[in-house]
Amino acid sequence: MPDTYKPRLKVTRWSPSREVELLELWEKEGLYKPGLDSKEVIVIDTPPPYASGKWHVGGAAHYAQIDMVARYFRMKGYAVVAPFYADRNGLPVEVQVEKKYGVNPHELSRTPEGREKFLELCKRFLDEAENEIVKVWRRLGCSFDYWREGTDSAKYRAITQSTFIDLYKKGLIYEAERPVNWCPRCRTTLADSELEYFERDDYLYYIKFKVRETGEVVVVATTRPELLRACKALVYKPGDERYERLKGLHAVAPLYGTELVIAEHPEVDPSFGTGLMMVCSFGDHVDVKMFRDLGLQPEIIIDKEGRMTDKAGFLAGLTVEEARKKVVESLESSGLLVKKEAIRHSVPVCWRCKTPTQIIATREWFLKQVEFKNALIDLVNKIVFRPEFHKNRLVSWINSVATDWPISRDRYYATEVPVWRCTSCGSVLVPEPGTYYRPWRDPPPWDRCPVCGAPRDKLVGEKKVFDTWFDSSISVLYASGYMHNPGLYKRVKYTLRPQGVDIVRTWLYYTLLRVYQLTGKPAFSWVRITGMGLDEKGEEMHKSKGNVIDPDPYLEKYGADAFRFWAAASGRLGYDYRFSEQLIKTGLMFATKLWNIARFVSSFPEPGDYRLRPIDEATLAYLNAVLEKADRAYAELDVYEPVHEIYQFAWNYFASQYVELVKSRAYNQSGRYSSEEQRGAWFTLHYVLKTLLKMLAPVMPFVTDAIYRELYGKSVHTEEFPRADKVLVEKGYELAKLVEEVNSAIWRFKKKSNMRLSDPVKAKVYLPAKLRGVLEEVVDLHRLEDVELYEEPPANAADIGGGVYIAL
Repeated sequence: MPDTYKPRLKVTRWSPSREVELLELWEKEGLYKPGLDSKEVIVIDTPPPYASGKWHVGGAAHYAQIDMVARYFRMKGYAVVAPFYADRNGLPVEVQVEKKYGVNPHELSRTPEGREKFLELCKRFLDEAENEIVKVWRRLGCSFDYWREGTDSAKYRAITQSTFIDLYKKGLIYEAERPVNWCPRCRTTLADSELEYFERDDYLYYIKFKVRETGEVVVVATTRPELLRACKALVYKPGDERYERLKGLHAVAPLYGTELVIAEHPEVDPSFGTGLMMVCSFGDHVDVKMFRDLGLQPEIIIDKEGRMTDKAGFLAGLTVEEARKKVVESLESSGLLVKKEAIRHSVPVCWRCKTPTQIIATREWFLKQVEFKNALIDLVNKIVFRPEFHKNRLVSWINSVATDWPISRDRYYATEVPVWRCTSCGSVLVPEPGTYYRPWRDPPPWDRCPVCGAPRDKLVGEKKVFDTWFDSSISVLYASGYMHNPGLYKRVKYTLRPQGVDIVRTWLYYTLLRVYQLTGKPAFSWVRITGMGLDEKGEEMHKSKGNVIDPDPYLEKYGADAFRFWAAASGRLGYDYRFSEQLIKTGLMFATKLWNIARFVSSFPEPGDYRLRPIDEATLAYLNAVLEKADRAYAELDVYEPVHEIYQFAWNYFASQYVELVKSRAYNQSGRYSSEEQRGAWFTLHYVLKTLLKMLAPVMPFVTDAIYRELYGKSVHTEEFPRADKVLVEKGYELAKLVEEVNSAIWRFKKKSNMRLSDPVKAKVYLPAKLRGVLEEVVDLHRLEDVELYEEPPANAADIGGGVYIAL
């Protein structure tokens, strides 16, 4: 080794505080600006998060994993477009603003001025929340391109409106009055995918009905007695001998005296209650279907505020819960209630405010989806899912779709439905695409009605807005440059959707539907589905539980690399991942271990010529086998297997075995090695370190870059991902594994014998003959004074494991 060579890593310990310096350097260098020239383009449809609250550790880990995938593909030579922008539309922010400022948006938005004030409050809240989210992902080292024009920007909303206009002209969007899911608190329509289901304790009420024609009494069990006035039929399953004789007769509703037809329907469960079922408008979606099948005319008795209408008679003005209590009291006092049974059943609630929903008939805009189910199933089979089993969740949802998608909402902070109506001729007027329209405020884009010629003041703008998923379902098109960057849009080769399992039936499904309707193509090349981030006890994190874990203290204490290590190592792709501070500590220890390895390696130059010894070749074969596994797993969008493979090799073999084994040769203190063999150790040390840093860079970008810059003069993130040498892999690394077993056995023997690891072994040691090529290194490491290789296990010797024997 030349006397002039000095170690390059002088700092003795890795400190997470250096990560901030690297963040500033990366920003200054513009390291992650996608160079689109002469490269295949991959667009990562980075989930635009709701800017309605700070991420917990699970959310931060999810985005860190997405960044790992982006970094890997850059190192594979792709131009990667991975934008970050916030989803700033819809109910989530409105609910937060209502709570924070104590305002009622429906009252406030009765005038254009009041609506503007509410929208400004929403924007102010969003700006603050978005800043907090951006701070987290930047500190995490995520290499996203920050697009400040989120889903509430004029640019994004103009694209959303243009897609509406396109699909309307294709005949895929229509307006109709239909039964829909309705949240009385939010006062808006909800799609089926926006419902959650809570289990709650309730009663099943057994109520007497009189048959008009015969005067006999039949008993019906229901959980919704408050809907008696809206009841239009009693139904039983075909073939039920208890009720077949009543077919076509009529029952009289108790308390109200209204007449109901008695009929058959195949979807009645004869084992539930008495086997006779009330069909009301509308208790649930089964009622909706039965009304349609039986040709019944609905009688809506619940209004948009969740109160009973005048049609409900003595229940008018009461909430649903109040009405249920009162009608039960009336039935009991009239002798019409046979009994009530305690039951536990599932109740649909609003996905944002958790209020029980109702089904009411209201006029909305609908997007056709039922007729696309088969096409979407075919489409799904053209997309690669990671992991594959989550495809079944999507297919099941598609098969369950039974009604068209209500895309309009009676809310405010969202993209407006771009429609005007002529009050003279009744025409629906849809403008040309390309402009952001606010019909509730802006003048119509026509001087007069283009149909009947009525003056502009006869044209009235639509006040409804779009469901937030109608906006976010075009996110992959927005990220790909659709309608705003045609140069990028033409160059996109692959698209990736990384998302959580909880929004398969919303974001993933709606995106596939919308992109297919707009372009006729699959939205994605690959879909990557992650599980849910859980707390240390394995429970989902919710503010109401008080178990939300803030990532900031852990980033401050352990650093982003350590946090990212946990994010990658905590759970297999597609499964839930549990928070573990201990695993974050392990990540920091791993970063420190890498730094210490690098300090040792930096003591030696990279040689131009060298001769490898058998243990060097076995180590390189072992490394390339790990590289082959890691590369394949990364390519399959997995980060769990790579980080575990790299950690196992780097810590348990390279640092603990090989480095210790070749120290003597690297320094050549004993003089038993040739200079070429000494340089063989140097070469192997540098080769392995550089490969490890490149392999690990997507997961732990800070420490790997700091080491690579100081030792090799450039950023590891501008390097290509290494290719596995298949020739080396095929040679095998059995010698490396044997060395691992032998070293461990001797170290255990020394510890058991109360020896220091550096103490010489004076007893005769028998080693397996296969260790011949690395005998000198083993002797030097363990200071063995009397060694003999054996083909057959020796007699009169103690087996201490690993094929090692000690003479008795």
